[in-house]
Amino acid sequence: MSSSNNNTHCGLSPQILVASILHPVLIVELLLGLPGNLMALWVFCRHLQSWTPNVVFLLNLVLADFLLLVSLPFRIIYLQKGEDWVFGDAWCRINLFMLAVNRSASIGFMTAVAVDRYFKVVHPHHTVNFISSQQAAGIACFIWAVVVSLRFPLLLTNSLLSKKNNVSICRSFRSYKQPPLGIWLHFMVYIGEFFLLLVVLVFCSVRIICSLRHRQMNKKKVKRAICTVLVIAGVFLTCFFPSIATGLTVLYLKKLGNEYCRAYRLCSELFGLSIGFTYLNSALDPLIYCFSSSMFRNEVKRAINWFGLVELQLSHHGTTVSTRDS
Repeated sequence: MSSSNNNTHCGLSPQILVASILHPVLIVELLLGLPGNLMALWVFCRHLQSWTPNVVFLLNLVLADFLLLVSLPFRIIYLQKGEDWVFGDAWCRINLFMLAVNRSASIGFMTAVAVDRYFKVVHPHHTVNFISSQQAAGIACFIWAVVVSLRFPLLLTNSLLSKKNNVSICRSFRSYKQPPLGIWLHFMVYIGEFFLLLVVLVFCSVRIICSLRHRQMNKKKVKRAICTVLVIAGVFLTCFFPSIATGLTVLYLKKLGNEYCRAYRLCSELFGLSIGFTYLNSALDPLIYCFSSSMFRNEVKRAINWFGLVELQLSHHGTTVSTRDS
């Protein structure tokens, strides 16, 4: 652990305002994300025999969210102390690694769900549509292997925890003069994975919409696929665009030199605040489960019907049945 700021640009200091704002925000996100993901885990595991490749990808998205939900309490304590990490260097690395893996795995499995919808609608007879749940599990394992491999250098980076005025600051993004190789890789993956999924979502959306206009097929199926991809796009942009926009601005200001330190620090604080949007993904991912899986959607409807305020119909093999008849 480095105890000096010799390797930083424009200095290093706790972001007190950011910490005071993010602290209650992360508590709310934890309280919102935990019930939805626990319900999703219960639903998917309960219907083990009904798994499709789509459900396999969604289940792995749930598992990615739990990496975030396990990590958030430590970030909440860290922010509550005004950005003072008290859990040591090793857990700082592990905590940041888990957060990075959550982001990359979430993007990876959002991509898998979007591509699955694309093939189901645009290429309904393609062999991809006939893979088994076991083969989908193999694809999921491959995604995890790639994600962990790309994020593993964070565990080996010894400059994530720094001390200033007896305060331990645990960050993966900092004003390095010469970022270590692991941090450079972290930066590149952070930016690259965003634009990769953005391109995939735009491509899938356009092709699915074109299929709705130019092909004679199940219009309801196509509209459902469009809704799924658009919901993924909405969650994706809400959670990840703010940090990319502010992060790229920070990198640009860094290249301009030390005379722009004031603007650099301001944008760094905005980037710190934007992380709150990134951590929101665990609370918003249940929307993807609802639009992507009739299995999860039906359980949500049953839960709503149980309160007796409204009476929703359940989807079953393309038809709807009243809950009063089930």
